[in-house]
Amino acid sequence: MLSSECKPPALRRVFVVGVGMTKFVKPGGANSRDYPDLAKEAGQKALADAQIPYSAVEQACVGYVYGLANCTLALGFEKMEKGSLQLKFSDRTNPIDKHLDVLINKYGLSAHPVAPQIFGYAGKEHMEKYGTKIEHFAKIGWKNHKHSINNPYSQFQEEYSLHEIMASRRIFDYLTVLQCCPTSDGAAAAVLASEEFVRKCGLESKAVEILAQEMVTDLPSTFEEKSVIKM
Repeated sequence: MLSSECKPPALRRVFVVGVGMTKFVKPGGANSRDYPDLAKEAGQKALADAQIPYSAVEQACVGYVYGLANCTLALGFEKMEKGSLQLKFSDRTNPIDKHLDVLINKYGLSAHPVAPQIFGYAGKEHMEKYGTKIEHFAKIGWKNHKHSINNPYSQFQEEYSLHEIMASRRIFDYLTVLQCCPTSDGAAAAVLASEEFVRKCGLESKAVEILAQEMVTDLPSTFEEKSVIKM
């Protein structure tokens, strides 16, 4: 039995009181910006949404679980390259070597971009197992583009018919350009606060409590079945 000195501290309640996000833009385009600008905009929007000053933020969210701060800012940002993601390093182990092994052993690997091959072959396996049709996958792209016109932060804001989705330029096998995710630059932030901070600042009406969180990563079984869907 753990002594009182060894017991982990009881977790305090955590609330999201503000969020912010930049518009996601094409890498290397006219509207492309560097990390500091992306992070600054997302952070400022989160603070404005929370209606608190920057001086109220005590530290990064990594320390919050230990009760060391009452108000923290969680921030994430990314800049990507133009075009499809490529496997560029030949002098070191590739992070997706195990994924490629499954792909090669089941369907092979072509000169097409790797990401569309992984998702395309997962779809092909789904078709073989369950009789799924190409139209079913095209409807996902149709739905996403339909939603984009209502999202001011979306990189592309244009609606397409199902026929236009399926008739657009093919990237790999049945996957067309309007079904594939573009690379994007962008940032997002959230202000996290303790119950005490929420009450002190009168933020009860906008505070959203984080009741649980979960993270999953690849397990040995992910690759043992030699299934692109499972992978």
